[in-house]
Amino acid sequence: MKKVCLVLGAGRGIGATVAEKFALEGLHSHLCRRSDGDALQESLDQIQSKGGEATGELINAIDDGVIEKTIESVEKDIGLIEVLIYNLGAQSGMKQLDETSYKEFEWGWRMASFGLFRAAKTLCPLMSERGSGTIIATSATAAMRGNKTQHSHAAAMGSRRMLCQTLNDEFAEKGIHVAHVVVDGMVDAPDTLGKMLGDELFNQLRETRGKEDGIILPEKVAEAYYYLYKQHRSTWTHELDLRSYTDTSWWNHS
Repeated sequence: MKKVCLVLGAGRGIGATVAEKFALEGLHSHLCRRSDGDALQESLDQIQSKGGEATGELINAIDDGVIEKTIESVEKDIGLIEVLIYNLGAQSGMKQLDETSYKEFEWGWRMASFGLFRAAKTLCPLMSERGSGTIIATSATAAMRGNKTQHSHAAAMGSRRMLCQTLNDEFAEKGIHVAHVVVDGMVDAPDTLGKMLGDELFNQLRETRGKEDGIILPEKVAEAYYYLYKQHRSTWTHELDLRSYTDTSWWNHS
């Protein structure tokens, strides 16, 4: 039976790059993203051209039952999910309180926390029966500190962090490794930072800070994620902090 790495949030950046890393290490990667079938196919083609196994689909993860159905179909049709990468973002922009709607605040929670809860609710019993499994949740600086323009994002990502801690406390003894990864800085990702900045500014950033490793490189994040997956249970890491050497750590920001 195949071992599967399921990536929820497989945009071109951390998600697709992590999927590629796990596929090239021998797992079957299943990539899920919300939109852009051409970009999804591009990621699949890249993995397959290098000899990795990968499939994918477009899903809207916050729709009722979608995450659950995806997990069930992967387990039935592809193989056993050995690794879940929960990489769904919940950033809705820099907005002060009076600009943040109820709908937007709830959307952040659904993406960051409720979706992970639903995935764990479906997958953890299966992993517990097998006595092994890894869940890695990509997180952000907002999980560690709030600021005046991040009401939705900070609340959502802080909730993701606490959920990872509660899952670990219940399921570590059942063989499931839950890791919360704080990505503290800008990521060289065309589907996130690239769309936020636009092509011109994004390419300028790559040409300046990027050439000096001043932007977080997805391929290096992927190496960190694979390291977490391969850790011996006597030294599991449950929270990891990643940032470029040029950035100030989250606890030193004003």
